[in-house]
Amino acid sequence: MNQNPSSSPILQLENIGFAYPDQPAIASGWNAAVGPGVTLLYGDTGAGKSALLQVIAGTLPATGRLTVAGTRLDASPKAYARHVFFVDPVTDRFDQLTARECTRQLTEGDTGFDPAAWQALADGFSLAPHLDKQMFMLSTGSRRKVWMAAGLASGRPLLLLDEPTAGLDAGSTRCLWQALTALAAQARRAVLVASAAQIDTVPLAATIALPLD
Repeated sequence: MNQNPSSSPILQLENIGFAYPDQPAIASGWNAAVGPGVTLLYGDTGAGKSALLQVIAGTLPATGRLTVAGTRLDASPKAYARHVFFVDPVTDRFDQLTARECTRQLTEGDTGFDPAAWQALADGFSLAPHLDKQMFMLSTGSRRKVWMAAGLASGRPLLLLDEPTAGLDAGSTRCLWQALTALAAQARRAVLVASAAQIDTVPLAATIALPLD
């Protein structure tokens, strides 16, 4: 992992261990610190990128200690969750809500949410015709855009993106790269992007390669 040593970590992982039943460990005694900016979680399909994002999000149990913005998952799970935005467009939790209602749910209690930035992202992702449609009516790509617009405009310290360009058209992909480039210059947020492809369109603060050492 290449990490800028001068940056203060937003995410700290201490002695993290995770394995699916009867499978080799994806992480064993993993220690890492993720600072502000965009960090790439890079590995082939099936390497465990999605599982590690879910571990970091607190939705998959693992051993070890996870801390985001000074809040430990094991000590304060609800407070920890308020520091993390995990883009999970495959969930069916919001199927009956409109895209606009889904956004309100996703950003509830997020005091740093930027409505103007969200509107610019919604426009850049060409979401305007879909905002009042129920989520189950949208394509996977459009659902991903709804989640990403909310996450990118969020004020939460840690944003987790899993293969964010999947299902996106060229214009939306450009909008995503522009938004991530802007976030890369900020000192208050960390973005962890899981991808099976290298990213050369956004300045990266660090790269974590799978399988982990």
